[in-house]
Amino acid sequence: MSASGGTKAIVAALSANLAIAVAKFVAFLFSGSSSMLAESVHSVADSGNQGLLLLGGKRAKRQATPEHPFGYGRERYIYAFLVSIVLFSVGGMFAVYEGYEKIKHPHEIEAWYWPVGVLVFAIIAEGYSFRTAIAESNQTRGKLSWTDFIRRAKAPELPVVLLEDFGALVGLVLALGGVGLALGTGNGVWDGIGTLCIGVLLIVIAIVLAAETKSLLLGESAGVEDVEKIKASVVDGDTVTRIIHMRTLHLGPEELLVAAKIAVRHDESASEIAEAINAAEARIRAAVPIARVIYLEPDIYNEQAAAAGTNPGKSPGGGTETTTEPGTSDGSETSEGSGSSEGSGSSQGPGGQEG
Repeated sequence: MSASGGTKAIVAALSANLAIAVAKFVAFLFSGSSSMLAESVHSVADSGNQGLLLLGGKRAKRQATPEHPFGYGRERYIYAFLVSIVLFSVGGMFAVYEGYEKIKHPHEIEAWYWPVGVLVFAIIAEGYSFRTAIAESNQTRGKLSWTDFIRRAKAPELPVVLLEDFGALVGLVLALGGVGLALGTGNGVWDGIGTLCIGVLLIVIAIVLAAETKSLLLGESAGVEDVEKIKASVVDGDTVTRIIHMRTLHLGPEELLVAAKIAVRHDESASEIAEAINAAEARIRAAVPIARVIYLEPDIYNEQAAAAGTNPGKSPGGGTETTTEPGTSDGSETSEGSGSSEGSGSSQGPGGQEG
């Protein structure tokens, strides 16, 4: 799956939210609707969130340094996590507070045509932004469902924009319903209930975003398809006979670390092994271009040692990792990416890293 940052979707969402925020705030000033105030704060928070995503994408492009030899790719994860915090605190909690106050102290909505007109305009603008995010996501989503896409995407920007826009559209419908019921019944409590529902919705979305970006920050392995491609690329059937154990780790959405202990024939010379490692690295990069950092450690495979767990193929949790032939998967290999083993054969891609 591509790790595209979806800059077009971010810019579209930012433009829409800035225009909507101004319109909603003007409507609040004329009508006194708490739903409109909550929605205007929501749009301001969303605009700030898109700014954070753009900033994270820019900072992630910095060159690697001695202090950060693997670069700054995870900056994108950090800023996406900040987005979830802003959405929870500034958007969700403020709306819950405002809704509670309006239910406790209701008042009639004045100049009803302002909030209704602005909400209709906002639904149209958010609909355009949401449509752009869907189109951008479809380029990388493949056959995945939307739920799986949000859970498996290594680039956080598109899932963030998708969930923000979806939440904004539902929130606008809730606000329109609250305002409509308040006008129809003459009871301002409905406006407060609509505001409260918006706050709960934003908090739920923020929690989902926080959970997904936390997983990315902790370090996720490559996807199943990429792991299988890497396995098939490492073994040449000549010098490299099998993978003893392997770990993958995303250093960023578009940077993957691959570390593996590989079995070589015991009678091969050092130069032949070095050539085989270089060839394996080239095959890996051809199959999975985002594999920028590769460590391959040669070893002599010992079946008894592997069965007893004495080979350094132990999983981080203490269990023994089963060796696999190329093209097969044993579950533990495809799901693990939190550990790496630096070996004698190492190579890194562009960005001021080892070659």
